[in-house]
Amino acid sequence: MNSLKTYFFLAISSLLIASCGSYTQKKSTNIKEEPVVIANDSLEYQIIIIDQGFTNYLKSIARPMNFYSQNFLESKNKFYVIEWNNRARNPTRYNANIYENIIDYESNINYGLEVNYKLYWYFKFAEQKYRMKLN
Repeated sequence: MNSLKTYFFLAISSLLIASCGSYTQKKSTNIKEEPVVIANDSLEYQIIIIDQGFTNYLKSIARPMNFYSQNFLESKNKFYVIEWNNRARNPTRYNANIYENIIDYESNINYGLEVNYKLYWYFKFAEQKYRMKLN
């Protein structure tokens, strides 16, 4: 991996959320949710997720970090990343507002438990929020 950090922004515009009838959002009092950073500093790898609701999902719905083994999370993420990237490369077939970026995830690199944990739960969150399946 090159010496520059790899950055990805998985963001959904509020316009898309407001226009999507399948997703309902409670009115907030202008509470801004902080982005979730998935990083492994020793590998200079970072993903920033700016998707309303993911922080709360991670705190309230996702299982604890040590619930699944790193091997389990890596095998799931390998599959999810392949499917995500296929959809990101086909914006005429899939919603380009959801699949905005390619995820640079190499299965032969040890990103660590935290990176794999947050990435896995982002995929589960996206499946639920946007009512889609990545498998």
